[in-house]
Amino acid sequence: MSASFQDWMKTIQAGMEQDMDGYLPAAGAEPAKLHEAMRYALLGGGKRVRPLLVYAAGALFGADAAVLSRAAAAVEMIHAYSLVHDDMPCMDDDELRRGKPTVHVAYDEATALLVGDALQSQAFLVLADAAAVAGLPPARLAAMLRLLAHASGSAGMCGGQAIDLDSVGLSLTLEQLERMHQLKTGALLRASVVLGALAGKELDEAELAALNAYARAIGLAFQVVDDVLDATADSATLGKTAGKDAADNKPTYVSILGLEPSRVLAEQLRLDAHAALAPFGEQAMRLRELADLIVQRKA
Repeated sequence: MSASFQDWMKTIQAGMEQDMDGYLPAAGAEPAKLHEAMRYALLGGGKRVRPLLVYAAGALFGADAAVLSRAAAAVEMIHAYSLVHDDMPCMDDDELRRGKPTVHVAYDEATALLVGDALQSQAFLVLADAAAVAGLPPARLAAMLRLLAHASGSAGMCGGQAIDLDSVGLSLTLEQLERMHQLKTGALLRASVVLGALAGKELDEAELAALNAYARAIGLAFQVVDDVLDATADSATLGKTAGKDAADNKPTYVSILGLEPSRVLAEQLRLDAHAALAPFGEQAMRLRELADLIVQRKA
């Protein structure tokens, strides 16, 4: 009998905490302040949605656990670095993340900048070593590295953040908002899904198309729900400053569609994600459950 979703999720989260601890330089290794701050940014918190997606997609194709561990850690390091930089005064200027002071507050701005830079580099180092530990074919590893680089660069996460910063105070269309979040949030979520699948096998066109459709739906749903929670939840629940999007005059799904239509859209995207997984049958159960988690979460 398979584990419950909650038990499966807790097992992956606990395992990732242990694995990422081992993939980081020791806190006392020189430069000690930087290494300590990297650990502060990455360990001890977060929903680990991206690693969960890596493992869930990997389960579809019998992926090696050692490869999944490294792929999941790499994508989470990219995510963590982006949060460190996003929180800095030159970007979103936030002082709370995951219920504790942001890195530039706990340390200083220069250290926060270096933490992000170092975590980005560490991500590719960790993933590159997957070939050595599991005999991953070089061509497939190269494809995985390219996928992560593309998703985190100007054609992905960084590009979406640039558009976000340039959109403060502007009135975006729904299509423009969707494009921004396909890059800022959706690109790394898609990379998580496809990385997990590639850890198991080369994908044919139909498999890749189905996973892309799933990832597009959950990527947009993730942001829609974030916008709803920013407008309705408090800081203690979110672990970050609530109401900041409205205070900063940022375009959101709530500001464009309204609160209730945004909730309806999130639910439709959840159903779209489920539909995209139809070709995989019951083997995609964990991916379906993660779509539910993304849409139905309260923080």
